[in-house]
Amino acid sequence: MTPWLSIIGIGEDGLAGLSPAARQLVDDAEILVGGERHLAMVPPDGRERIAWPSPLSVLVERIGTLRGRRITVLATGDPMHFGIGTTLARHVPADEMIVIPGLSAFSLAAARLAWPLDRTAMLTLHGRPLETLALHVHPGARLLILAHDRTTPAAVAEWLRARGFGESRMVAVAHMGGPAECQLDGTAETWSAEVPDFHTLAVECVAGQDADWLPRAAGLPDEAFVHDGKMTKREARALAIAKLAPHPGARLWDVGAGCGSVAIEWMRAADRAAAIGIEPRADRRALAAQNAARLGVPGLKLVDGAAPAAFADLPAPDAIFLGGGIARETIAASANRLPPGGRLVAHAVTLESEADLLAAHAELGGELVRLSVARAEPVGPYSGWRPAMPVTQWAWRRR
Repeated sequence: MTPWLSIIGIGEDGLAGLSPAARQLVDDAEILVGGERHLAMVPPDGRERIAWPSPLSVLVERIGTLRGRRITVLATGDPMHFGIGTTLARHVPADEMIVIPGLSAFSLAAARLAWPLDRTAMLTLHGRPLETLALHVHPGARLLILAHDRTTPAAVAEWLRARGFGESRMVAVAHMGGPAECQLDGTAETWSAEVPDFHTLAVECVAGQDADWLPRAAGLPDEAFVHDGKMTKREARALAIAKLAPHPGARLWDVGAGCGSVAIEWMRAADRAAAIGIEPRADRRALAAQNAARLGVPGLKLVDGAAPAAFADLPAPDAIFLGGGIARETIAASANRLPPGGRLVAHAVTLESEADLLAAHAELGGELVRLSVARAEPVGPYSGWRPAMPVTQWAWRRR
């Protein structure tokens, strides 16, 4: 089909900054779509115009009803980088659309600051929870952040101060590429600048002596989670994550999620990794939600239910972790739901659940490991080893 949908990246310089090809697509459009700021860049000419609605799903539905008409969408910078292009591309085939990107806010901000983009984390807080910062903040990190509005810098500064990163440098660059461009500098500790809504925020993270941050490597301290004592402990969790093999965009089912420690570490380990925690107890689901938000992965989905009945309507997993309520029925149902190459890891601490893992190993193969951990603790005026309950781990990959 001849492309009917055009998505054009436009900057603060408006139509004058467009290439001839992009300008032609704007001129030829029957319908123009964009924010009020974008549409104001095109002089009134009687054509139909559609301003961004809220929620954005309304726009996707509307454009779908207009399929075949010449539509041009105007968007800020690069529409395929946290932009409307990524949303529309999920609904419109690539051969039915033309995308002409402009300079992204990230590219412009990096140019202003002389920051190499390949060594800078790029993220958005536009309509996203502030807690996602926890995935990116560490000593020496450089962040470029698409702001939600003028309140974003103050919120980021408060978040950084609370975690011992008050000396971090912050730069808000607003209206880049246009006559109203301005730059406001400060630190998280002293930030008080009034910033326009339309800006990009740069943060150069400086850790104080007592800075609170966590790596994305598996095996976070147990103390990083709020829990009721029933959780997959650090050493066993680290090995489980290694065998589950998280990768970008992959989905985990965490069965018997408890406080969510395995699901959360899975999501932290790879960009865009998703997880569904299946947990029948409301108090533990609340703990998991609290932990997910605080540790930078507020997108953790939690399901009220017990396995395997709770599996019925869930999107397909790439990996499954069984950490609670292991039974042969659950193991069989989990194995059947995995695609080829999918991974299943199960932990047992009781003799009964261990027997189920031994039976699964005998039937399906895989790898069995017994994990024994002891920690040094005070014994009177001395120290001694206090062993934790051993964990039997079964890891299996569907062929």
